[in-house]
Amino acid sequence: MSQTMHPFSPTAILPSRRTTVRGQGLRLGWLGVLAAGCVLTIGLQGCGFALRSSQNFVFETVAVTPEKTAGVAAELARYLGDRVRPLAALAGQAPPQAVVDILQETREKVVVGVNASGQVREFQLRLTVKFRLRTPTGVELIAPTQLALQREISFNETAVLAKEAEEVLLYRDMQTDIVQQLVRRLAAVKALAP
Repeated sequence: MSQTMHPFSPTAILPSRRTTVRGQGLRLGWLGVLAAGCVLTIGLQGCGFALRSSQNFVFETVAVTPEKTAGVAAELARYLGDRVRPLAALAGQAPPQAVVDILQETREKVVVGVNASGQVREFQLRLTVKFRLRTPTGVELIAPTQLALQREISFNETAVLAKEAEEVLLYRDMQTDIVQQLVRRLAAVKALAP
């Protein structure tokens, strides 16, 4: 004689063994992923990895020269934001506490690879920036320092426009990297006096 289960009987409400085991398996899977994430985070912190954060500077206000220009000086001024003041203080304003002089910015494009028939196949893009940090009275906090980066770019005469766009992007990427290096150097200064 077969038993029929009434829809409101206690055994009809209990979940089947299969769903309970599957639910525990999913729960254990998520715990494993969480544990692996914690181990990875601890490992990255141990090797010195840290997310970029805002830097602490010894100065509250700074001037970036040359003013009203493009390139590294303009990007550095954007990065420093509210700290940037004009070098020539306006009436009633205090002069900036520090001055970053971008002394030189050079962009070069050098041929580094040719094919058997002498056609260019690869260029090297170079960005070199020379800067210094000083007080408005002329005391040097960072002596003139040069930062340089380079990137390789392949060349194909059938895709000249695409390669020109890629070149612009690579220069922009190098400029951002140089500004990040420069900012780290500025943050390493611990006093406004030598």
